[in-house]
Amino acid sequence: MDALADLPVDTLLELAGVFFAALSGGLAGVRKSFDVFGVLVLAWATGLGGGVLRDVLIGATPPVGISSWEYVATALAAGLVIFFFHPGVERMRRTVIALDAWALAFFVLLGTTKGLEHGAGPLASVIVGVLTGIGGGILRDILVGEVPLVLADRQLYAIPAFLGAGVTAALWSAGLLGVATQAGVVLLVSGLRLLSLRLGWVVPSAATGWSGRWGSRGRMGL
Repeated sequence: MDALADLPVDTLLELAGVFFAALSGGLAGVRKSFDVFGVLVLAWATGLGGGVLRDVLIGATPPVGISSWEYVATALAAGLVIFFFHPGVERMRRTVIALDAWALAFFVLLGTTKGLEHGAGPLASVIVGVLTGIGGGILRDILVGEVPLVLADRQLYAIPAFLGAGVTAALWSAGLLGVATQAGVVLLVSGLRLLSLRLGWVVPSAATGWSGRWGSRGRMGL
């Protein structure tokens, strides 16, 4: 506990994001009737897959997702929680969805910032930030043999990520990225994600085009 208390605030926030993202990965494994090893692999992939991809892209190797015991232990702990207590977690579905939205926001903010700190440039850092936010979920869906939800489900997930990453890069370029503006980015991404679920906002599909209004699917999840 003392070692965790000595960690920087941004690292603690990222560890919280890893834990809550890993919960969704573990749940996917439970729903597929995976054994404990499969559940742990999915928890690790979902919680840390985006961060590993981020670090590889910006040259921050070895990635923290395989080199930092705090990150690995956090993801595996979430997997064990799901494996042993998944009925209770399933009953907290709304809470898990809300926490996942906050995890997305933190991943996007920290991923974009880390890209900028490593000299990736604004455009590359935006892409890195988005991949940090959605990469774990894509890897999770691929591992369970499904089309990634971010591509097929029409929910607003990647759009808040792109918006948050773009705002972060713009604030950085203007020299305005501080504690208050970082909090604003987190609220923007998580708020848009949760509001879209609450109101049933979806993006157009190839079949429907732009016909109809956003929100035609009704309320989803919250």
